[in-house]
Amino acid sequence: MINRNRIRRILAPTTGLRKAALIVLLGLLCFLLGTALSFKLAIQPLLENLKRSTDQMLQVVVPEALLDQATHILGGALLFLGIYFLYLGARSGLRKVTGRDELYDEYVRSQALAQGPRVVALGGGTGLSTLLKGLKQYTSNITAIVTVTDDGGSSGKLMKEKGMIPPGDIRNCLVALADAERAMTDLFQHRFKSDSGNLSGHSIGNLLMAALTDMAGGDFEKAIEKASAVLNIRGKVVPSTFAHVSLRAVLDDGREVCGETKIAESARRIRRIYLEPEEVEAYDAAVLAIENADLICMGPGSVYTSVVPNLLVGGIAEALFDSEAKRVYICNVMTQAGESDQFTASEHVMAIHSNLDRKLFDHVMVNTGTPSQVLLEKYRDQGQHVVEPDIDRIKAMGYKVIGGNFMSETDVVRHDPMKVAARLMSLVEK
Repeated sequence: MINRNRIRRILAPTTGLRKAALIVLLGLLCFLLGTALSFKLAIQPLLENLKRSTDQMLQVVVPEALLDQATHILGGALLFLGIYFLYLGARSGLRKVTGRDELYDEYVRSQALAQGPRVVALGGGTGLSTLLKGLKQYTSNITAIVTVTDDGGSSGKLMKEKGMIPPGDIRNCLVALADAERAMTDLFQHRFKSDSGNLSGHSIGNLLMAALTDMAGGDFEKAIEKASAVLNIRGKVVPSTFAHVSLRAVLDDGREVCGETKIAESARRIRRIYLEPEEVEAYDAAVLAIENADLICMGPGSVYTSVVPNLLVGGIAEALFDSEAKRVYICNVMTQAGESDQFTASEHVMAIHSNLDRKLFDHVMVNTGTPSQVLLEKYRDQGQHVVEPDIDRIKAMGYKVIGGNFMSETDVVRHDPMKVAARLMSLVEK
């Protein structure tokens, strides 16, 4: 069976050259026509003189019987030598003009990324933006579908004061996919300290998103497009819906809690999660991306407040169910206090099952690595633990398990974006 992604990568360097090739072909035709028209008067006499001179020189070292063969060999050698010198000259000239020796390599890489697999990543929070940093090394055909239920911090303030969709998770994904200078991404992520008056707690990126929305006449979709252009991102970032929604959770004691922040602070096990209002339509671009995807990733991230909310938006789950792409749920490395306390990997999967009535993924990526004892104790003090990789139980539920050490350890424990992305890409290549 032909692997279309492998063919794309092979042909990637030629993508976008159609116009240039047509111009070169037109120039070549003009050159050949001009040569033909002036051949007898100017070119043929010159070529005959050159051949006579060459034959005289070759006769000194080559027997007359082998003269034609020697002339043919010399002509071929000069032809290839001429092409090589033309290549060297063109490359040298291009480097002088641009001042960049890596131009060709960058061009080939950008074209290869442009022909990479079509990947959709759904989620929110830190988990999704971490995943995107790895995926963008393999393809620029990425669509990040972001949850819009955040009601805390800077996003919550802007949502209440400006009536806009919470920009925080979208901003994080834009920065993760950015190809802009480091200074620009640092600017987007800068957050004002608590002594900054009305600006306290706001990130500059969120304020810029609010400003771009105002400049676009309240059109948040155009604001995302402008921010994407400023950051020169690989791929695109879209909300799962443009409707204003919040979360409502039913807890294990029967109580209902409204709002993402209050749900995370409830300290009770969540039985089921709902959108408020329940009936909202998905953004068309999000559904279309799912329908055309080669690979779909859900998570990592807070299972109830980042992963499930996207799946509850009308049209998203249906598109996922019908998709023929490789569909992967990426389970968290650590439990989350107040949301997934003591959850094993299979319980994360069951949490998604309990909120949806259909199977939306085929593979479950589970971390089998263990953090250092120092970090384990640090997280234990915060009420968090390593997610137990109960792989046999997940297999018994009918899923294929992708196991391995996918951790990155610094002062925190998170997924290593490169390890995760490399393993996901291997699924598409099969």
